[in-house]
Amino acid sequence: MKRTFILLSGMMVLIGSLAYVRERTDWLDGPIAELSALFPEETAFAVGRAESGQTETYVVEEQEMQIPEGGKFTEEPEGLTEEERLLLQEEQETSYAYQQLSEEERTVYIEILWSLLEFQENVTLSTMDQEEISRIFQCVLNDHPEIFYVEGYAYTKYTLGDMLKKITFTGSYLEDREEVAIRQEQIDAYAARCLAGLPSGADEYETVKYIYEYLIEHTEYDADVKDNQNICSVFLDGRSVCQGYAKATQYLLQKADIPATLVLGSIASGEGHAWNLIRIDGEWYYLDTTWGDASYQAVGGAASYPEEKIPRINYDYLCVTTEQLCKTHRIDNVVELPVCTSMDANYYVREGLYFSDVDEERLTRIFENGYENGDAYITFKCESEDVYREMQKKLIDNQEIFRYLDCPEGVVSYTDDAQQFSMSFWL
Repeated sequence: MKRTFILLSGMMVLIGSLAYVRERTDWLDGPIAELSALFPEETAFAVGRAESGQTETYVVEEQEMQIPEGGKFTEEPEGLTEEERLLLQEEQETSYAYQQLSEEERTVYIEILWSLLEFQENVTLSTMDQEEISRIFQCVLNDHPEIFYVEGYAYTKYTLGDMLKKITFTGSYLEDREEVAIRQEQIDAYAARCLAGLPSGADEYETVKYIYEYLIEHTEYDADVKDNQNICSVFLDGRSVCQGYAKATQYLLQKADIPATLVLGSIASGEGHAWNLIRIDGEWYYLDTTWGDASYQAVGGAASYPEEKIPRINYDYLCVTTEQLCKTHRIDNVVELPVCTSMDANYYVREGLYFSDVDEERLTRIFENGYENGDAYITFKCESEDVYREMQKKLIDNQEIFRYLDCPEGVVSYTDDAQQFSMSFWL
């Protein structure tokens, strides 16, 4: 949980679990009895991370066909050819969920994938386990954000007496093929604009960071927007919720040859949430673009808080470990996920903002660079709770932050996050 403070020379005031604070200079001398006197109603605060647009479950319809004694199956449509099967199998080399399945499950995965890509109906599956169909269908959609036009599926059970003989699969579609093609052209145009701005020679971390920032800067959090569970909300409307953010992130990363899959779970409040698992230089990391969009947490709007002071991007969830993620997220994914332990591509490590000890020279350089770059605030992260507490003692308890900040009025606004061991200071 992030805590927000106002620090004055000679005084520190805790104002609760808030994320953004508007500076005030008309402080009273002596003890302060009521915090409401310090912060007027029009001040813009954040109330923590709240996910109002939960992840949706898919619509599943069941049908049953009784085969008459001595009867035959109805004529089946032309099925998946061996050439098509082999091609689809080869294309799943970086599909995370597919790679976690058994050989038998992979066969069903390919059948469902082909059915959805080709808008096929009544495709006979190589399984008669309905729970397995549900699980593998979710695996397909977790790996393939480009299948944005599916809202669920129907399956038909063919029985002879009490014996189940086969199951066929048909996708349920939000749009017809013509409309899907039109939307795909718009999606392709968005992806081309985005990736055209990728810096020349960017490595895998820089590519991930660029896409993370690009989506946050071009997307607003909106629980009421149409198609908010798929990539169309982001790429066509510029508005979405967690699943839309995560699928759009995955889509662009895959276009940039970065392996990525969708991860489903929940947050501390119990509400459904979605984010990504990605691979950089052979190591796995978690990435949560929704929580990276810091502006959606602000309550009160820009009119009540200087726009330039509202953080645009939160980097706490850019390439994090399983341990870091699980402080705030609960994983409830359809397949087992790796234990992510590498910090090599973590934002704070890569950007030189990660402290394994209290380094005064680095602190000075970080703040100087912030002022030179015209940044509104700076954020850094500590390796452990011990380093975090030592940093707090130095900068806050001993008020040495005034050595690094240019604050002639003696007022400092900052936040700290005891879960992530991070601290942010407004410049």
